[in-house]
Amino acid sequence: MVIGLDGLDPRITDRLMARGALPNLARLRQSGGYGPVSTTYPAQTPVAWSTFATGTNPGGHGIFDFLRRDPTSYQPDLALNRYEQRSAFLPPHAVNLRGGTPVWELLGDRGVPAVVLRCPCTYPPDRLKGRLLSGMGVPDLRGGLGTSTLFTEVADKLPGESEQVVPLRRDLDGGFTTRLLGPRNPKKGEDAVFELRFQRPAPGSSAVVLSAGEPARLTVPLGGWSEWLKVSFKLGRLQSVRGAVRFHLLGSDPFELYASPVNFDPRVPMFPISAPWDYAGELERRIGSYHTTGMAEDHGGLMNERLDEDAFLAQCETVMGEREAMLDLELERLREGLLYCLFDTPDRIQHMFWRFGEPGHPANADRPGRAEMRAVIEDHYRRCDAVVGRALERADAETLFVVLSDHGFASFQRGLHVNTWLLDQGYLALKPGLEPGPAAGDLLQGIDWERTTAYAVGLGSVYLNVAGREGQGTVDPSRAVAVGAEIAARLRGLVDPVRGTVAVRDVKQRHEIWTGPFAAESPDLLLLFANGYRVSWGTGLGAVPRGWFEDNVRKWSGDHIIDPPLVPGVLFMNRPFSTENPRLLDLAPTILSALGAPPGEHMEGESLLP
Repeated sequence: MVIGLDGLDPRITDRLMARGALPNLARLRQSGGYGPVSTTYPAQTPVAWSTFATGTNPGGHGIFDFLRRDPTSYQPDLALNRYEQRSAFLPPHAVNLRGGTPVWELLGDRGVPAVVLRCPCTYPPDRLKGRLLSGMGVPDLRGGLGTSTLFTEVADKLPGESEQVVPLRRDLDGGFTTRLLGPRNPKKGEDAVFELRFQRPAPGSSAVVLSAGEPARLTVPLGGWSEWLKVSFKLGRLQSVRGAVRFHLLGSDPFELYASPVNFDPRVPMFPISAPWDYAGELERRIGSYHTTGMAEDHGGLMNERLDEDAFLAQCETVMGEREAMLDLELERLREGLLYCLFDTPDRIQHMFWRFGEPGHPANADRPGRAEMRAVIEDHYRRCDAVVGRALERADAETLFVVLSDHGFASFQRGLHVNTWLLDQGYLALKPGLEPGPAAGDLLQGIDWERTTAYAVGLGSVYLNVAGREGQGTVDPSRAVAVGAEIAARLRGLVDPVRGTVAVRDVKQRHEIWTGPFAAESPDLLLLFANGYRVSWGTGLGAVPRGWFEDNVRKWSGDHIIDPPLVPGVLFMNRPFSTENPRLLDLAPTILSALGAPPGEHMEGESLLP
């Protein structure tokens, strides 16, 4: 059994175990072993869990970031999967961009079953003997990672990040008639819609959503969440797409209703999200409706300040309960093989609540403090410990029981505008007449490629504008390593002039950290930040803002995309293991060894078992 607790940090874990607050993890440590586990370059969730699954460095599985760029067009795109359509007469299909061979596929080849619940980069599902429910990478019905909707009668309200705002006008009876946007209809070139009607509540009471969905009448409590509404978007005379959405009532006067991202309906998902294909539907029949999006916790609603902390935590608790129900179901019927279940929520809670433990964090500057929120992260660690305890009760003497996180956590107080630094150093040029700032746009739109040597997009990735590789390359391939070394030397040790502290601890070139069949697809350089720093929000999307550094004032106040040795994960086992320098690379060979199977041909790690 492998219980994944995304983002669990060894320093917080040590502190709580010393206080006796994590009794089940402490029991694991006593019966077997415990220690920090080295994460990947970079320390990102999809990268790290892909290394766990395949036993290879990112060059062996091809996931280097959440985003990648098309070298021909320079356009950023999601790096986890894509959609292909072989002809106009065939429907599109999803393609998993993670390469390598996951441990459950190797086990299946030897007749050993596996159950895999919500591992990142398993969409569309891997081949295996057993059952799999896809995790991070499953989109919402709009094709994003979390596209929410705000229905409001407040005039001129602007949409937040990954959000749609739908203005409302009262009908004669005081209610509202509106539409929920669904997937793009490629034949009509417009969005499919689902008709809704809201009954406006009296002050302090619940709202009612009326529709042709299931149920036809849905109650939304003030300040609370509704149950799931099953909806159907018609794409053609004989074609429709089904989804599921929940609502949160923000206020009655003026009326504002928040709609979660529209999830795939587990019974009939738009694309397969489980193996076998009907396993997702079986789970719903057994445990009830559940979130299917890869980023299930609605951090976007909190970031955009549509949800408050209490509403976000309530939604997180729903996600935790769903995952526990899945785990309990599979524990009941587990007899042999591998059972893996990932709980993503500790990662999301630390991202959003880290600021409460740091009074001087820039994210606190214009917000009143809430003292009770300082305990949220530690309380959630206790919640995770209870999950471990319930699963541990089901492990017999012959079971190898593993608790693992993919990385730890740190503060995120300041961001570096990498493209702006490249501009000021002469490595990047903007189109004539453009200056850094909003006019330069994002998605690398404002860059003059014929005068550019290097550019940044994603969470720490820098690409050289190599001739013959990029669409308008300028760097001679024979000089790429030398140019990369020059940029790395100038970035390494970069000091934040406002704070007088080092922001960039190190910069690695691709050949220093990645090997394997996908290494040539990697970024040319990877920035490794000091604690408290990260690439800026604009850099992630290929923008060129003004200045080099900015305060991070968003509620997303903790992060882990820094120098990986600063954010190791945790590893517990109920058997003694080599704790000198365990790596995520070593977990797949360890699982195979425990089940009597040899390591995969391309696996780089070694079994941690004696």
